[in-house]
Amino acid sequence: MSERKVGALFAGQRDDGGFMEYGYRGLLRAQGEFGFAVMITDQIPPNPDQLTDALRGLARSGAQLVIAHGGQNDAAASRVAAEFPQLRFAVTQGSVLGPNLTSYEVRQEQSAFLAGIAAARLTRSGVVGHISGIRVRPGLMGRAAYAAGVAAGNPQVRLLTTFCGTQDDCAVAKRVANAQIAAGADVLFTMLNAALPGAIAACSAGGARLIGNVRDWTALRPDVFAASAMADVGLGVYAACKDWIAGMSSNSIQRFGVESPDAVRLQIGRAHV
Repeated sequence: MSERKVGALFAGQRDDGGFMEYGYRGLLRAQGEFGFAVMITDQIPPNPDQLTDALRGLARSGAQLVIAHGGQNDAAASRVAAEFPQLRFAVTQGSVLGPNLTSYEVRQEQSAFLAGIAAARLTRSGVVGHISGIRVRPGLMGRAAYAAGVAAGNPQVRLLTTFCGTQDDCAVAKRVANAQIAAGADVLFTMLNAALPGAIAACSAGGARLIGNVRDWTALRPDVFAASAMADVGLGVYAACKDWIAGMSSNSIQRFGVESPDAVRLQIGRAHV
């Protein structure tokens, strides 16, 4: 029997401190527990053709399981899975399925809804912000849930929202955050990856507070983060590996939500309780 091998695509920086890094951590956790080799491709722009080519490369690498981390990979994974029916494919934060394709989704929109309620309760100016990068399904769902949470928390609060076109450009994120702060926002919710330090810098200088996502940012920067909409997206990567090892069938979408607090919850910073 050939060596067990997993190929993983991270369409961003796997050390971004957030979404990509937590997916990578999920892979390392599974590797340590189940003992397989890995091949990793990262820092691929969210361009459909480039994502497709990257997945084809992993499929040809000898991997029996190919994981695409992030919902921006839906179309590419569907195409490549059909080209390699003998392999198993998985998309995290995905919404596609097939005979050899499974999607795993940690429901970030649930934590985003809680973040919206928190923002509406924490704001002093009556204006809150939302900043995300690219318009993919999980990001759009997160924005909609956050807006619903703000309205539930206080329907009088005004919401500013921006998709800045990049998950990883700190300069762009800083400009957007500064613009929202200048427009009156004093609490900003971000769904960014490596670009987050730009928003942190803007809020630190402008006296605004942030609500982060994926991990507990309140423990890392309690001076800036009032809360964190925690959603451990690494659980999707880990579950994909676990199901493959167990021989479970594909062609399904598996979801993890607030019923599992280790997957989805809101963390309020102690300084803001």
